[in-house]
Amino acid sequence: MVAEGISLAFGGLQVLSDVSMILRPGVITGLIGPNGAGKTSLFNCLSGLYHGQRGHSSFAGASLKGLGPAQRAACGITRSFQNLAMCPDLSLLENVLVGLTLKRRSGWFSAFVPTPSQRLDQQEAERRAMAALNELGIASAAHDKPSDLPPGTLRLAEIARAIASEPKAILLDEPAAGLNAVETRDLTRALKRLMRPDLVLLVVEHDMDLIMELCEQIYVLNFGKMIASGTPAEIRAHPDVIRVYLGDDSDD
Repeated sequence: MVAEGISLAFGGLQVLSDVSMILRPGVITGLIGPNGAGKTSLFNCLSGLYHGQRGHSSFAGASLKGLGPAQRAACGITRSFQNLAMCPDLSLLENVLVGLTLKRRSGWFSAFVPTPSQRLDQQEAERRAMAALNELGIASAAHDKPSDLPPGTLRLAEIARAIASEPKAILLDEPAAGLNAVETRDLTRALKRLMRPDLVLLVVEHDMDLIMELCEQIYVLNFGKMIASGTPAEIRAHPDVIRVYLGDDSDD
């Protein structure tokens, strides 16, 4: 997945300025930056919620110009949300099944008259949903309601919903938000298990320990501009990153 020269403005406020990044399959990529840096805006451009005034993005060699979130999801690009969007009246399994809507093949007729195709389709959807829960280690909670589960399990369920449709790219918006240290550690391990050679994975996060442990490539935004990119070691040592984001001990 490639973003080239993305610029975005709301009225007279320039939010992103000529931002470029490459998300490679098989590599967990992190996006960091201080509050107001433009991380969420760039994330929304990649997921199709926003469209920049300049620049373009592509996936697997195909242009994403003009494609909204649903169309990008149909291309295999899925995202999670910072705020957990779980229906309280559904079980964890049923919540994950929501993520398979785009993959369902049953037509309008089968919505009213159950057909063998519809029944098989439902069985396949449930198989995928359970496989996603199992992959993230929370299958034992499949039939529990969200209100009965801790934040860490719900966050993993949100990611399970993203992977159940067997996407080619996953964009995660602050997956560790609201988690304690143990839950964050479990999340880190789960995300490492998810990786495969053909999967694109982007993590936008404030938790620097998670980013440094999890990601192989890190991009850093500040005031809407990309100021650095590199490995965790390179980012730790980058003077601009130290100054604007990580904190410069020499100023103490």
